[in-house]
Amino acid sequence: MNNIKGAIALFVVLALGIGAYKFLYPILQERRQLSTSDASGMKGTIKLALDNWIGYYILQSAEMKRLMRNSGWNLVVEDDKANYAEREERLRKREIDFAVATVDSDILNGAPKGFPAVWIAVIDVSKGGDAILSCTGKISNLNAIKGRNDLKIAFTPSSPSHHLLKATADHFGIPELLVKNQNRVETDGSEEALKMCLSGKADIAVLWEPAVSRALEEGKGKITKLLGTESTERLIVDILTASRTFVDNNPEAVRTLLANYFLALKLYRDQLELLKKEIVEETKLSGKKLSPEAVDKMLKGVKWMTLEDNAKLWFGLSTADGRSEDGLLMTAESTVRILIASKDFSKNPIPEGNPARLINSKFIEELHKGAFSPGFTVPGAKTNGTPANSQGARFTPLDEAGWNSLKEVGTLKIRSITFRRSSSVLTEDGKEELNILAEQIKHYPAFRILLPGHSGLAGDPDENKKLSQERAEAAAKYLEVTFSIDPNRMRAVGFGSEKPLTRISGETDESYNFRLPRVEIILVREVL
Repeated sequence: MNNIKGAIALFVVLALGIGAYKFLYPILQERRQLSTSDASGMKGTIKLALDNWIGYYILQSAEMKRLMRNSGWNLVVEDDKANYAEREERLRKREIDFAVATVDSDILNGAPKGFPAVWIAVIDVSKGGDAILSCTGKISNLNAIKGRNDLKIAFTPSSPSHHLLKATADHFGIPELLVKNQNRVETDGSEEALKMCLSGKADIAVLWEPAVSRALEEGKGKITKLLGTESTERLIVDILTASRTFVDNNPEAVRTLLANYFLALKLYRDQLELLKKEIVEETKLSGKKLSPEAVDKMLKGVKWMTLEDNAKLWFGLSTADGRSEDGLLMTAESTVRILIASKDFSKNPIPEGNPARLINSKFIEELHKGAFSPGFTVPGAKTNGTPANSQGARFTPLDEAGWNSLKEVGTLKIRSITFRRSSSVLTEDGKEELNILAEQIKHYPAFRILLPGHSGLAGDPDENKKLSQERAEAAAKYLEVTFSIDPNRMRAVGFGSEKPLTRISGETDESYNFRLPRVEIILVREVL
Protein backbone atom coordinates (compact mmCIF):
# COMPACT_ATOMS: atom_id res chain seq x y z
CA MET A 1 0.00 0.00 0.00
CA ASN A 2 2.77 2.45 0.89
CA ASN A 3 4.51 1.68 -2.41
CA ILE A 4 1.31 2.52 -4.31
CA LYS A 5 0.90 5.82 -2.41
CA GLY A 6 4.51 6.67 -3.10
CA ALA A 7 4.11 5.97 -6.81
CA ILE A 8 1.00 8.14 -6.97
CA ALA A 9 2.77 10.97 -5.16
CA LEU A 10 5.76 10.71 -7.50
CA PHE A 11 3.43 10.75 -10.51
CA VAL A 12 1.67 13.88 -9.20
CA VAL A 13 5.00 15.62 -8.60
CA LEU A 14 6.23 14.73 -12.08
CA ALA A 15 2.95 15.90 -13.66
CA LEU A 16 3.12 19.19 -11.79
CA GLY A 17 6.75 19.60 -12.81
CA ILE A 18 6.02 18.99 -16.47
CA GLY A 19 3.07 21.38 -16.33
CA ALA A 20 5.16 24.05 -14.64
CA TYR A 21 7.95 23.57 -17.17
CA LYS A 22 5.54 23.95 -20.10
CA PHE A 23 4.09 27.08 -18.50
CA LEU A 24 7.36 28.69 -17.44
CA TYR A 25 9.56 27.74 -20.38
CA PRO A 26 8.07 30.28 -22.85
CA ILE A 27 8.35 33.00 -20.20
CA LEU A 28 11.96 32.11 -19.39
CA GLN A 29 12.80 31.85 -23.09
CA GLU A 30 11.31 35.30 -23.76
CA ARG A 31 13.26 36.78 -20.83
CA ARG A 32 16.44 35.23 -22.14
CA GLN A 33 15.82 36.61 -25.64
CA LEU A 34 15.22 40.07 -24.20
CA SER A 35 18.21 40.02 -21.84
CA THR A 36 20.62 38.91 -24.57
CA SER A 37 19.46 41.38 -27.25
CA ASP A 38 19.09 45.11 -27.87
CA ALA A 39 15.48 44.78 -26.73
CA SER A 40 16.66 44.46 -23.11
CA GLY A 41 16.04 48.16 -22.52
CA MET A 42 12.53 48.21 -24.00
CA LYS A 43 9.70 49.35 -21.77
CA GLY A 44 7.02 47.29 -23.47
CA THR A 45 4.70 47.01 -26.46
CA ILE A 46 1.96 49.42 -27.44
CA LYS A 47 -0.84 48.21 -29.71
CA LEU A 48 -2.72 50.59 -32.00
CA ALA A 49 -5.64 49.71 -34.31
CA LEU A 50 -6.40 51.62 -37.51
CA ASP A 51 -7.31 51.15 -41.18
CA ASN A 52 -5.89 52.22 -44.53
CA TRP A 53 -7.29 55.78 -44.62
CA ILE A 54 -4.37 57.85 -45.87
CA GLY A 55 -4.76 60.30 -43.00
CA TYR A 56 -3.57 57.58 -40.60
CA TYR A 57 -0.39 56.78 -42.51
CA ILE A 58 1.95 58.76 -40.25
CA LEU A 59 0.89 56.71 -37.21
CA GLN A 60 2.12 53.53 -38.92
CA SER A 61 5.06 55.08 -40.76
CA ALA A 62 8.66 53.91 -40.48
CA GLU A 63 9.60 57.19 -38.81
CA MET A 64 6.91 56.79 -36.15
CA LYS A 65 8.04 53.28 -35.32
CA ARG A 66 11.69 54.39 -35.22
CA LEU A 67 10.90 57.22 -32.82
CA MET A 68 8.92 54.89 -30.57
CA ARG A 69 11.79 52.37 -30.52
CA ASN A 70 14.18 55.14 -29.55
CA SER A 71 11.81 55.96 -26.70
CA GLY A 72 11.84 52.35 -25.52
CA TRP A 73 8.50 51.21 -26.91
CA ASN A 74 7.66 48.64 -29.54
CA LEU A 75 4.74 50.03 -31.56
CA VAL A 76 2.52 47.35 -33.11
CA VAL A 77 0.00 48.71 -35.61
CA GLU A 78 -2.92 46.52 -36.64
CA ASP A 79 -5.18 47.13 -39.65
CA ASP A 80 -8.70 45.98 -38.71
CA LYS A 81 -10.25 46.95 -42.07
CA ALA A 82 -12.28 49.80 -40.54
CA ASN A 83 -14.22 47.55 -38.18
CA TYR A 84 -15.18 50.32 -35.74
CA ALA A 85 -17.40 48.15 -33.55
CA GLU A 86 -14.58 45.62 -33.12
CA ARG A 87 -12.14 48.40 -32.19
CA GLU A 88 -14.37 49.53 -29.34
CA GLU A 89 -14.77 45.97 -28.09
CA ARG A 90 -11.01 45.40 -28.18
CA LEU A 91 -10.45 48.66 -26.31
CA ARG A 92 -12.96 47.50 -23.71
CA LYS A 93 -11.21 44.13 -23.37
CA ARG A 94 -7.79 45.89 -23.17
CA GLU A 95 -6.56 43.96 -26.21
CA ILE A 96 -5.37 47.24 -27.77
CA ASP A 97 -4.15 50.44 -26.15
CA PHE A 98 -4.95 53.03 -28.82
CA ALA A 99 -7.29 53.28 -31.79
CA VAL A 100 -8.20 55.80 -34.43
CA ALA A 101 -11.79 56.72 -35.15
CA THR A 102 -13.96 59.43 -36.53
CA VAL A 103 -15.92 61.38 -33.93
CA ASP A 104 -19.20 59.99 -35.21
CA SER A 105 -17.98 56.36 -35.28
CA ASP A 106 -16.60 56.60 -31.74
CA ILE A 107 -19.91 57.92 -30.41
CA LEU A 108 -21.93 55.43 -32.47
CA ASN A 109 -19.89 52.35 -31.52
CA GLY A 110 -18.50 53.47 -28.16
CA ALA A 111 -21.86 54.16 -26.54
CA PRO A 112 -22.95 50.48 -26.36
CA LYS A 113 -19.56 49.63 -24.79
CA GLY A 114 -19.67 52.38 -22.17
CA PHE A 115 -17.11 54.54 -24.02
CA PRO A 116 -13.97 52.54 -23.15
CA ALA A 117 -11.58 55.14 -24.61
CA VAL A 118 -10.95 58.88 -24.37
CA TRP A 119 -10.10 61.30 -27.18
CA ILE A 120 -6.52 62.52 -26.79
CA ALA A 121 -5.78 64.21 -30.13
CA VAL A 122 -7.28 65.21 -33.46
CA ILE A 123 -5.33 63.59 -36.28
CA ASP A 124 -6.91 65.13 -39.35
CA VAL A 125 -10.10 66.33 -40.97
CA SER A 126 -11.42 65.20 -44.33
CA LYS A 127 -10.99 68.04 -46.84
CA GLY A 128 -12.27 66.54 -50.05
CA GLY A 129 -11.64 62.93 -49.09
CA ASP A 130 -15.40 62.23 -49.03
CA ALA A 131 -18.13 63.39 -51.41
CA ILE A 132 -21.72 62.96 -52.56
CA LEU A 133 -21.85 62.61 -56.35
CA SER A 134 -24.62 62.86 -58.94
CA CYS A 135 -24.02 59.92 -61.30
CA THR A 136 -26.67 60.06 -64.02
CA GLY A 137 -27.27 63.75 -64.63
CA LYS A 138 -30.74 63.59 -63.05
CA ILE A 139 -29.68 65.70 -60.05
CA SER A 140 -28.03 69.12 -60.43
CA ASN A 141 -27.97 70.17 -56.75
CA LEU A 142 -29.09 69.00 -53.32
CA ASN A 143 -32.48 70.68 -53.59
CA ALA A 144 -33.29 68.49 -56.61
CA ILE A 145 -33.25 65.42 -54.34
CA LYS A 146 -36.11 66.70 -52.18
CA GLY A 147 -39.35 64.84 -52.76
CA ARG A 148 -37.63 62.11 -54.81
CA ASN A 149 -37.87 58.60 -53.39
CA ASP A 150 -37.12 56.97 -56.74
CA LEU A 151 -33.38 57.74 -56.76
CA LYS A 152 -30.92 54.90 -56.25
CA ILE A 153 -28.40 55.94 -53.61
CA ALA A 154 -25.23 53.85 -53.20
CA PHE A 155 -23.19 54.20 -50.00
CA THR A 156 -21.15 52.18 -47.53
CA PRO A 157 -22.97 51.93 -44.19
CA SER A 158 -21.13 52.98 -41.02
CA SER A 159 -18.38 54.65 -43.04
CA PRO A 160 -17.30 58.29 -42.54
CA SER A 161 -18.95 59.01 -45.90
CA HIS A 162 -22.19 57.65 -44.48
CA HIS A 163 -21.95 60.34 -41.81
CA LEU A 164 -21.60 62.96 -44.55
CA LEU A 165 -24.86 61.60 -45.98
CA LYS A 166 -26.56 61.82 -42.57
CA ALA A 167 -25.32 65.37 -41.98
CA THR A 168 -26.52 66.48 -45.41
CA ALA A 169 -29.94 64.91 -44.83
CA ASP A 170 -30.27 66.75 -41.52
CA HIS A 171 -28.78 70.15 -42.35
CA PHE A 172 -30.46 70.55 -45.73
CA GLY A 173 -33.73 68.84 -44.82
CA ILE A 174 -33.45 65.92 -47.27
CA PRO A 175 -34.84 62.83 -45.48
CA GLU A 176 -34.98 61.10 -48.88
CA LEU A 177 -31.21 60.50 -48.56
CA LEU A 178 -31.81 58.10 -45.67
CA VAL A 179 -35.09 56.42 -46.67
CA LYS A 180 -34.88 52.64 -46.28
CA ASN A 181 -36.48 51.23 -49.42
CA GLN A 182 -35.53 49.23 -52.50
CA ASN A 183 -33.50 52.16 -53.82
CA ARG A 184 -31.15 52.21 -50.82
CA VAL A 185 -28.04 50.36 -52.03
CA GLU A 186 -25.61 49.42 -49.27
CA THR A 187 -22.17 48.71 -50.75
CA ASP A 188 -19.10 46.99 -49.38
CA GLY A 189 -16.68 49.88 -49.70
CA SER A 190 -16.16 52.90 -51.90
CA GLU A 191 -14.96 50.91 -54.92
CA GLU A 192 -18.26 49.03 -55.19
CA ALA A 193 -20.22 52.30 -54.95
CA LEU A 194 -17.90 53.76 -57.61
CA LYS A 195 -18.72 50.91 -60.05
CA MET A 196 -22.42 51.52 -59.59
CA CYS A 197 -21.93 55.24 -60.21
CA LEU A 198 -19.84 54.75 -63.37
CA SER A 199 -22.26 52.19 -64.78
CA GLY A 200 -25.30 54.40 -64.12
CA LYS A 201 -26.83 51.85 -61.77
CA ALA A 202 -26.90 54.51 -59.04
CA ASP A 203 -28.26 58.05 -59.36
CA ILE A 204 -26.26 59.19 -56.33
CA ALA A 205 -23.10 57.68 -54.86
CA VAL A 206 -21.27 58.54 -51.66
CA LEU A 207 -17.56 57.87 -52.06
CA TRP A 208 -14.16 58.54 -50.55
CA GLU A 209 -10.77 58.95 -52.16
CA PRO A 210 -9.34 57.75 -54.46
CA ALA A 211 -12.76 56.72 -55.79
CA VAL A 212 -13.99 60.34 -55.81
CA SER A 213 -11.23 61.46 -58.19
CA ARG A 214 -11.70 58.42 -60.41
CA ALA A 215 -15.44 59.01 -60.68
CA LEU A 216 -15.05 62.67 -61.65
CA GLU A 217 -12.30 61.84 -64.14
CA GLU A 218 -13.90 58.83 -65.82
CA GLY A 219 -17.39 60.29 -65.75
CA LYS A 220 -16.37 63.76 -66.91
CA GLY A 221 -19.35 65.66 -68.26
CA LYS A 222 -21.91 63.37 -66.61
CA ILE A 223 -20.82 62.79 -63.01
CA THR A 224 -20.77 65.90 -60.82
CA LYS A 225 -20.03 66.62 -57.19
CA LEU A 226 -23.02 67.76 -55.14
CA LEU A 227 -21.11 68.19 -51.89
CA GLY A 228 -17.56 67.35 -50.82
CA THR A 229 -15.86 67.62 -47.45
CA GLU A 230 -13.47 70.23 -48.86
CA SER A 231 -16.43 72.58 -48.42
CA THR A 232 -17.31 71.46 -44.89
CA GLU A 233 -15.80 71.95 -41.46
CA ARG A 234 -15.84 69.62 -38.44
CA LEU A 235 -18.04 66.99 -40.04
CA ILE A 236 -15.60 64.12 -40.57
CA VAL A 237 -12.96 64.50 -37.87
CA ASP A 238 -10.40 61.75 -37.24
CA ILE A 239 -9.27 61.36 -33.66
CA LEU A 240 -6.77 59.29 -31.72
CA THR A 241 -8.34 57.50 -28.77
CA ALA A 242 -6.65 55.80 -25.82
CA SER A 243 -7.94 53.07 -23.55
CA ARG A 244 -9.02 54.62 -20.24
CA THR A 245 -7.20 51.82 -18.42
CA PHE A 246 -3.99 52.50 -20.34
CA VAL A 247 -4.27 56.24 -19.65
CA ASP A 248 -4.61 55.52 -15.93
CA ASN A 249 -1.74 53.02 -15.78
CA ASN A 250 0.68 54.42 -18.37
CA PRO A 251 0.30 58.21 -18.69
CA GLU A 252 3.96 58.61 -19.63
CA ALA A 253 3.55 56.16 -22.52
CA VAL A 254 0.56 58.15 -23.79
CA ARG A 255 2.60 61.34 -23.64
CA THR A 256 5.51 59.66 -25.43
CA LEU A 257 3.35 58.32 -28.24
CA LEU A 258 1.77 61.72 -28.85
CA ALA A 259 5.13 63.52 -28.72
CA ASN A 260 6.63 61.14 -31.27
CA TYR A 261 3.56 61.39 -33.48
CA PHE A 262 3.89 65.17 -33.72
CA LEU A 263 7.62 64.82 -34.39
CA ALA A 264 6.89 62.37 -37.22
CA LEU A 265 4.17 64.65 -38.55
CA LYS A 266 6.63 67.53 -38.65
CA LEU A 267 9.17 65.44 -40.57
CA TYR A 268 6.66 64.47 -43.26
CA ARG A 269 5.17 67.95 -43.49
CA ASP A 270 8.67 69.30 -44.09
CA GLN A 271 9.49 66.49 -46.54
CA LEU A 272 6.27 65.94 -48.46
CA GLU A 273 8.01 64.12 -51.32
CA LEU A 274 9.37 61.57 -48.83
CA LEU A 275 5.83 61.00 -47.56
CA LYS A 276 4.51 60.46 -51.11
CA LYS A 277 7.35 58.04 -51.92
CA GLU A 278 6.74 55.97 -48.78
CA ILE A 279 3.00 55.75 -49.43
CA VAL A 280 3.59 54.60 -53.01
CA GLU A 281 5.98 51.90 -51.73
CA GLU A 282 3.54 50.88 -49.00
CA THR A 283 0.71 50.41 -51.48
CA LYS A 284 3.04 48.42 -53.76
CA LEU A 285 3.82 45.99 -50.93
CA SER A 286 0.13 45.58 -50.13
CA GLY A 287 -0.68 44.70 -53.75
CA LYS A 288 -2.74 47.87 -54.29
CA LYS A 289 -0.11 50.02 -55.94
CA LEU A 290 -1.05 53.66 -56.41
CA SER A 291 0.68 56.06 -58.76
CA PRO A 292 2.38 59.19 -57.38
CA GLU A 293 -0.39 61.21 -59.06
CA ALA A 294 -3.10 59.21 -57.29
CA VAL A 295 -1.34 59.59 -53.94
CA ASP A 296 -1.02 63.32 -54.53
CA LYS A 297 -4.78 63.58 -55.10
CA MET A 298 -5.49 61.59 -51.96
CA LEU A 299 -3.20 63.75 -49.84
CA LYS A 300 -5.06 66.85 -50.97
CA GLY A 301 -8.16 65.41 -49.31
CA VAL A 302 -6.49 65.35 -45.89
CA LYS A 303 -5.76 68.23 -43.56
CA TRP A 304 -3.48 67.07 -40.75
CA MET A 305 -3.75 68.79 -37.40
CA THR A 306 -0.51 69.90 -35.77
CA LEU A 307 0.06 70.20 -32.05
CA GLU A 308 -0.64 73.92 -32.32
CA ASP A 309 -3.88 73.19 -34.19
CA ASN A 310 -4.93 70.71 -31.51
CA ALA A 311 -4.33 73.18 -28.70
CA LYS A 312 -5.82 76.19 -30.45
CA LEU A 313 -8.67 74.87 -32.59
CA TRP A 314 -9.81 71.68 -30.87
CA PHE A 315 -9.02 71.53 -27.15
CA GLY A 316 -9.68 75.19 -26.29
CA LEU A 317 -6.28 75.70 -24.68
CA SER A 318 -4.65 79.08 -24.21
CA THR A 319 -2.26 79.97 -27.05
CA ALA A 320 0.26 82.71 -27.68
CA ASP A 321 -2.26 84.97 -29.40
CA GLY A 322 -4.89 84.31 -26.74
CA ARG A 323 -7.34 82.74 -29.19
CA SER A 324 -8.72 79.24 -28.93
CA GLU A 325 -11.74 77.15 -29.86
CA ASP A 326 -13.40 74.14 -28.21
CA GLY A 327 -13.66 72.39 -31.56
CA LEU A 328 -13.94 68.87 -30.16
CA LEU A 329 -16.76 69.77 -27.80
CA MET A 330 -18.66 71.52 -30.57
CA THR A 331 -18.06 68.65 -32.99
CA ALA A 332 -19.31 66.12 -30.44
CA GLU A 333 -22.47 68.13 -29.81
CA SER A 334 -23.26 68.66 -33.49
CA THR A 335 -22.48 64.99 -34.24
CA VAL A 336 -24.94 63.83 -31.58
CA ARG A 337 -27.63 66.05 -33.11
CA ILE A 338 -27.01 64.48 -36.51
CA LEU A 339 -27.07 60.92 -35.10
CA ILE A 340 -30.35 61.60 -33.28
CA ALA A 341 -31.86 63.14 -36.41
CA SER A 342 -30.75 60.03 -38.34
CA LYS A 343 -32.44 57.84 -35.69
CA ASP A 344 -29.19 56.15 -34.64
CA PHE A 345 -30.11 57.22 -31.11
CA SER A 346 -33.37 58.36 -29.54
CA LYS A 347 -31.54 60.63 -27.09
CA ASN A 348 -28.04 61.85 -26.33
CA PRO A 349 -25.94 58.71 -25.65
CA ILE A 350 -23.09 60.55 -23.91
CA PRO A 351 -23.26 60.20 -20.10
CA GLU A 352 -25.08 63.22 -18.66
CA GLY A 353 -25.00 64.68 -22.16
CA ASN A 354 -21.54 66.03 -21.34
CA PRO A 355 -19.00 65.55 -24.19
CA ALA A 356 -16.17 66.59 -21.85
CA ARG A 357 -16.44 63.06 -20.43
CA LEU A 358 -15.07 61.73 -23.72
CA ILE A 359 -12.09 64.11 -23.91
CA ASN A 360 -8.72 64.17 -22.14
CA SER A 361 -6.86 67.40 -22.93
CA LYS A 362 -4.04 67.14 -20.40
CA PHE A 363 -1.57 65.48 -22.77
CA ILE A 364 -2.00 68.08 -25.51
CA GLU A 365 -1.76 70.80 -22.89
CA GLU A 366 1.48 69.41 -21.45
CA LEU A 367 3.04 68.89 -24.87
CA HIS A 368 2.01 72.32 -26.05
CA LYS A 369 3.73 73.89 -23.06
CA GLY A 370 6.91 72.00 -23.99
CA ALA A 371 7.06 70.10 -20.71
CA PHE A 372 8.07 66.73 -22.12
CA SER A 373 11.27 67.05 -24.12
CA PRO A 374 13.93 69.75 -24.40
CA GLY A 375 14.46 70.79 -27.98
CA PHE A 376 11.10 69.59 -29.24
CA THR A 377 9.83 71.79 -32.06
CA VAL A 378 6.09 72.38 -32.12
CA PRO A 379 4.85 71.20 -35.55
CA GLY A 380 3.46 73.95 -37.74
CA ALA A 381 4.04 77.66 -37.50
CA LYS A 382 1.67 79.98 -35.71
CA THR A 383 -0.77 81.63 -38.04
CA ASN A 384 -2.08 85.15 -37.89
CA GLY A 385 -5.58 86.26 -38.60
CA THR A 386 -8.86 84.44 -38.28
CA PRO A 387 -8.85 80.61 -38.33
CA ALA A 388 -10.30 79.10 -41.49
CA ASN A 389 -13.21 77.54 -39.62
CA SER A 390 -14.19 80.75 -37.87
CA GLN A 391 -17.45 82.50 -38.65
CA GLY A 392 -15.32 85.62 -39.07
CA ALA A 393 -13.52 84.35 -42.18
CA ARG A 394 -13.11 87.10 -44.80
CA PHE A 395 -14.66 87.03 -48.28
CA THR A 396 -13.97 89.30 -51.24
CA PRO A 397 -16.92 91.47 -52.32
CA LEU A 398 -18.91 90.39 -55.40
CA ASP A 399 -20.89 92.48 -57.85
CA GLU A 400 -24.27 91.47 -59.31
CA ALA A 401 -22.66 89.38 -62.03
CA GLY A 402 -20.42 87.69 -59.50
CA TRP A 403 -23.35 86.63 -57.31
CA ASN A 404 -25.30 85.45 -60.35
CA SER A 405 -22.39 83.25 -61.41
CA LEU A 406 -22.40 81.27 -58.15
CA LYS A 407 -23.71 77.70 -58.13
CA GLU A 408 -26.44 76.72 -55.68
CA VAL A 409 -25.47 74.00 -53.19
CA GLY A 410 -28.73 73.70 -51.28
CA THR A 411 -31.19 75.35 -48.89
CA LEU A 412 -30.66 74.77 -45.18
CA LYS A 413 -33.53 73.20 -43.30
CA ILE A 414 -35.27 76.01 -41.48
CA ARG A 415 -38.26 76.79 -39.34
CA SER A 416 -39.91 80.12 -39.92
CA ILE A 417 -37.73 83.14 -39.06
CA THR A 418 -40.40 85.29 -37.44
CA PHE A 419 -40.70 89.06 -37.34
CA ARG A 420 -43.04 91.46 -35.59
CA ARG A 421 -46.23 92.04 -37.55
CA SER A 422 -45.74 94.16 -40.70
CA SER A 423 -42.14 95.01 -39.72
CA SER A 424 -38.57 93.80 -40.16
CA VAL A 425 -37.90 93.54 -36.42
CA LEU A 426 -36.94 90.00 -35.45
CA THR A 427 -38.87 88.27 -32.70
CA GLU A 428 -37.03 86.28 -30.01
CA ASP A 429 -38.09 83.06 -31.78
CA GLY A 430 -36.70 84.45 -35.03
CA LYS A 431 -33.36 85.18 -33.37
CA GLU A 432 -33.26 81.70 -31.86
CA GLU A 433 -33.81 80.13 -35.29
CA LEU A 434 -30.94 82.22 -36.70
CA ASN A 435 -28.76 81.04 -33.79
CA ILE A 436 -29.44 77.43 -34.81
CA LEU A 437 -28.73 78.21 -38.46
CA ALA A 438 -25.43 79.89 -37.53
CA GLU A 439 -24.31 76.63 -35.88
CA GLN A 440 -25.09 74.74 -39.09
CA ILE A 441 -23.33 77.35 -41.23
CA LYS A 442 -20.11 76.73 -39.24
CA HIS A 443 -19.85 73.35 -40.99
CA TYR A 444 -19.64 74.98 -44.44
CA PRO A 445 -17.10 77.82 -44.17
CA ALA A 446 -16.25 77.88 -47.89
CA PHE A 447 -19.79 78.68 -49.06
CA ARG A 448 -21.38 82.09 -49.45
CA ILE A 449 -24.88 82.71 -48.13
CA LEU A 450 -27.90 83.89 -50.09
CA LEU A 451 -30.87 85.17 -48.05
CA PRO A 452 -33.97 85.46 -50.26
CA GLY A 453 -36.95 87.24 -48.68
CA HIS A 454 -40.51 86.33 -49.70
CA SER A 455 -43.98 87.58 -48.88
CA GLY A 456 -47.58 86.48 -49.16
CA LEU A 457 -49.66 87.02 -52.31
CA ALA A 458 -52.06 89.61 -50.89
CA GLY A 459 -51.34 93.32 -50.65
CA ASP A 460 -49.38 95.81 -52.69
CA PRO A 461 -46.59 94.01 -54.66
CA ASP A 462 -44.13 96.90 -54.30
CA GLU A 463 -44.68 97.16 -50.54
CA ASN A 464 -44.39 93.37 -50.21
CA LYS A 465 -41.10 93.42 -52.07
CA LYS A 466 -39.76 96.25 -49.93
CA LEU A 467 -40.71 94.49 -46.68
CA SER A 468 -39.23 91.17 -47.84
CA GLN A 469 -35.97 92.99 -48.68
CA GLU A 470 -35.87 94.65 -45.26
CA ARG A 471 -36.51 91.34 -43.50
CA ALA A 472 -33.78 89.55 -45.47
CA GLU A 473 -31.38 92.38 -44.63
CA ALA A 474 -32.38 92.21 -40.94
CA ALA A 475 -31.58 88.47 -40.85
CA ALA A 476 -28.21 89.08 -42.54
CA LYS A 477 -27.41 91.92 -40.14
CA TYR A 478 -28.19 89.70 -37.16
CA LEU A 479 -25.79 87.04 -38.43
CA GLU A 480 -23.13 89.69 -39.05
CA VAL A 481 -23.40 91.39 -35.64
CA THR A 482 -24.01 88.28 -33.51
CA PHE A 483 -21.68 85.79 -35.21
CA SER A 484 -19.19 88.05 -37.04
CA ILE A 485 -20.14 86.61 -40.42
CA ASP A 486 -18.54 88.76 -43.10
CA PRO A 487 -21.20 90.90 -44.86
CA ASN A 488 -19.33 90.24 -48.13
CA ARG A 489 -20.21 86.58 -47.67
CA MET A 490 -23.97 87.27 -47.59
CA ARG A 491 -26.48 88.69 -50.01
CA ALA A 492 -30.03 89.65 -48.98
CA VAL A 493 -32.57 89.83 -51.82
CA GLY A 494 -36.26 90.69 -51.50
CA PHE A 495 -38.56 88.93 -53.96
CA GLY A 496 -41.88 89.81 -52.37
CA SER A 497 -44.54 87.68 -54.02
CA GLU A 498 -42.58 87.06 -57.23
CA LYS A 499 -41.40 83.55 -56.26
CA PRO A 500 -44.10 81.92 -54.12
CA LEU A 501 -43.75 78.43 -52.71
CA THR A 502 -45.30 75.50 -54.51
CA ARG A 503 -48.58 74.52 -52.86
CA ILE A 504 -48.53 71.09 -51.19
CA SER A 505 -51.25 68.70 -52.32
CA GLY A 506 -54.24 69.02 -50.00
CA GLU A 507 -52.86 72.10 -48.24
CA THR A 508 -55.46 74.58 -47.00
CA ASP A 509 -55.39 78.25 -48.02
CA GLU A 510 -54.65 79.20 -44.42
CA SER A 511 -51.64 76.88 -44.16
CA TYR A 512 -50.33 77.90 -47.56
CA ASN A 513 -50.60 81.62 -46.83
CA PHE A 514 -48.87 81.07 -43.47
CA ARG A 515 -45.87 79.47 -45.21
CA LEU A 516 -45.45 82.13 -47.89
CA PRO A 517 -43.77 84.98 -45.93
CA ARG A 518 -40.28 83.73 -45.16
CA VAL A 519 -36.52 84.29 -45.36
CA GLU A 520 -34.50 81.35 -46.70
CA ILE A 521 -30.84 80.48 -46.15
CA ILE A 522 -29.28 79.10 -49.35
CA LEU A 523 -25.63 78.10 -49.53
CA VAL A 524 -23.90 78.90 -52.83
CA ARG A 525 -20.37 78.28 -54.05
CA GLU A 526 -17.82 79.69 -56.42
CA VAL A 527 -17.43 78.08 -59.84
CA LEU A 528 -13.72 77.77 -60.50
